[in-house]
Amino acid sequence: MECRESAVSYLSWALIIAGVAYLWHQTRHHTQYGRYVNPATGRCCPASVGWFLQELPAFLLPLLLLLTEEPAGTGTRAGRTLLLCTFMLHYFHRSFIYAFLTRGRPIPLLIVLHATIFCSLNGFLQGHHLLYCVQFEATWLTEARWAAGFLLFVAGFTINIHSDHILRSLRKPGEIVYKIPYGGMFEFVSGANFFGEIVEWCGYAVAVWSLPAFAFAFFTVCSIGPRAYQHHRDYHRRFEDYPHSRRALIPFIL
Repeated sequence: MECRESAVSYLSWALIIAGVAYLWHQTRHHTQYGRYVNPATGRCCPASVGWFLQELPAFLLPLLLLLTEEPAGTGTRAGRTLLLCTFMLHYFHRSFIYAFLTRGRPIPLLIVLHATIFCSLNGFLQGHHLLYCVQFEATWLTEARWAAGFLLFVAGFTINIHSDHILRSLRKPGEIVYKIPYGGMFEFVSGANFFGEIVEWCGYAVAVWSLPAFAFAFFTVCSIGPRAYQHHRDYHRRFEDYPHSRRALIPFIL
């Protein structure tokens, strides 16, 4: 398969435009998930099923590309494969581990549908671009930018998983009460899990250093950044003793 440069460019810019539009939408409306779900929204599915279905395409599509196609072009295949595997690692965890550990509320089917479409398109975009379009020099492994991006990805991935664990620990199975999270990055920000995921994909973008990767990181910031701010306001509304030193998303700043 040849690199479809026009398709890669169109999808990347579509992510950027969609990110701006979604950011604008979230400044005016809550995304209908979790604590913000309106019972009148419509049909919902269990959180575990919704997370599994919507995240799975972003793991399966790159995996199929990796297993069934021979990458074209020059450069070191190991670098491209390693970076694609970091992308797939996140979605493997989301699909097969996080989905079956979550104790979240049911998810509206419309949200699941939109997320499935996004994960399918983005999974194809990142997989196709890394396997067929990116070219690395033979010295890619010694580049400081690659190392910095990879370390950021690992740090963000770790923060994200640890923050999700803290949130799960706040509830017993079947509980729907909300409590103040403590520990880890929650000592600094209300949206520690969102902060971790943003760091994760910014690190991925730095390591890959391409338009599709930066478009994905930008969309991530636009889509989950506002949720951290919404959670921050909700915590302050629910709890009079909520720590005032915490920021919403970026420690000590925002």
